[in-house]
Amino acid sequence: MKILFIGDIVGNSGRKAIKYLLAKIIDKSNIDIVIANGENAAGGFGITKVVSQELFDSGINVITTGNHVWNKKETQALISYEKKILRPANYPDDVPGGGSGISNTPLGEKIGVINISGRVFMDPLDCPFRVVQKEISLIEKETKNIIVDFHAEATSEKMAMGWFLDGKVSAVVGTHTHVQTADERILPGGTGYITDVGMTGSFDSIIGIKKDNPIKKFLTQMPQKFEVAKKDIRFQGVIVEIDSNNGKCITISRITKKLNGEA
Repeated sequence: MKILFIGDIVGNSGRKAIKYLLAKIIDKSNIDIVIANGENAAGGFGITKVVSQELFDSGINVITTGNHVWNKKETQALISYEKKILRPANYPDDVPGGGSGISNTPLGEKIGVINISGRVFMDPLDCPFRVVQKEISLIEKETKNIIVDFHAEATSEKMAMGWFLDGKVSAVVGTHTHVQTADERILPGGTGYITDVGMTGSFDSIIGIKKDNPIKKFLTQMPQKFEVAKKDIRFQGVIVEIDSNNGKCITISRITKKLNGEA
């Protein structure tokens, strides 16, 4: 089974990359299922019904999120009924939506997806390590094929999660920083790992945002309006191949493509 996990989609620029590149990548790499982090897909912060439908129509099967999931008011209602959009599982139980789900490939193979948020330099949610164990115990009743999106800031916390889940899930992929790391590998227990899968959006930017105002904020510490950048659009993610008989990772490889050719 081949899974394409797409790095944080940022605004219209990121959606443009999905629209024009995703189908070609799916076809060329024989992808069975597509997962993407979409918490920045609507205007750079949050997700909406219209934007999520656009992503689903483009070929994405499951959308994960993170700390920006609630930036659009309508998301609370949307995530209550749209089971293909996940929010971090370590939010309190009475928060709308769910943190995990099971999807089927076109061949009928099942894959579980878990969305979890870190706590270092992040919101003080429930312990991601303990919560992810609970989610795994539910999913493994139906499938051993499990992908974890760990939406976290600190590389140390992400690596700790990778080692903590080695042999328990198929892959742990990091999101949130928007900077693709070069440390993809398969851990001894058969779990694929990468600290961050990167960003899909404008690279003539500061993590997808026009450069001037973020720089002003760093210089002055005053609030600034952030706008999605539009130039040098790239698509980033990882392709994870797993043995669906045992859930072990066979290969994990980074992907980076420019909208008008390979990077």
